[in-house]
Amino acid sequence: MDVEIYCREIETYLCRKNDGHLIRVVGPSFDLVSRWAAEGIPLKIAFRGVDRRFERYYAKGPRRRPVRIEFCEADVLDAFDEWRRAVGLTQSTVDSRQSTTSSLPAHLERVVLRLTQARANGSLASSFDELLDGVARELDAARADARGLRGEARRALVERLSALDAQLLTQARAALDEAARARLAGEADEELAAFRPSMSREAYIRAREAAIDRLIREDAGLPTIAFT
Repeated sequence: MDVEIYCREIETYLCRKNDGHLIRVVGPSFDLVSRWAAEGIPLKIAFRGVDRRFERYYAKGPRRRPVRIEFCEADVLDAFDEWRRAVGLTQSTVDSRQSTTSSLPAHLERVVLRLTQARANGSLASSFDELLDGVARELDAARADARGLRGEARRALVERLSALDAQLLTQARAALDEAARARLAGEADEELAAFRPSMSREAYIRAREAAIDRLIREDAGLPTIAFT
């Protein structure tokens, strides 16, 4: 699709999601959406990412201001990654620019973006500030070195990312009140209901905890810091 047409389609969809309020895709916004077109992100997948951003926004109550396309970027890229895995596209079947979306440097950039958006949107309590400041500093340093890391140094960074991810989730879980814990546990049980009869108790417990973690991330807009 022609890049300009692609951008206009995104602009029209964003306008509709904003209840008719026109947010123009021009300047830096146009450059951003043009990159999506160049990377081959299908319009429907981009729309799915925009939908996710709005779903979290609606969940916070009455909207205060229109949502700009820049705030949808992380969700669009996440939706694209999921779509590529689902349809079996690998790095050998996409061009070099597309394949960078799953590289370690691109992953770090996306994590920083998602954390910044989570703080800007007020989805995290002030008690997270110290932890997030520390995580942000580590990620910024990692981004500067990630492209040149090989062997043991790269493995060490990947292990550190897993540790930071676990730390962030632990604090997010601790911040939940009893009502929120019960709600998330109930949602996890619903997701796994069809599979529970065929699972061992241990397997079900692991799957349930993983489902709750996913729901915590979704509610708070948290990224997955761990890199796999």
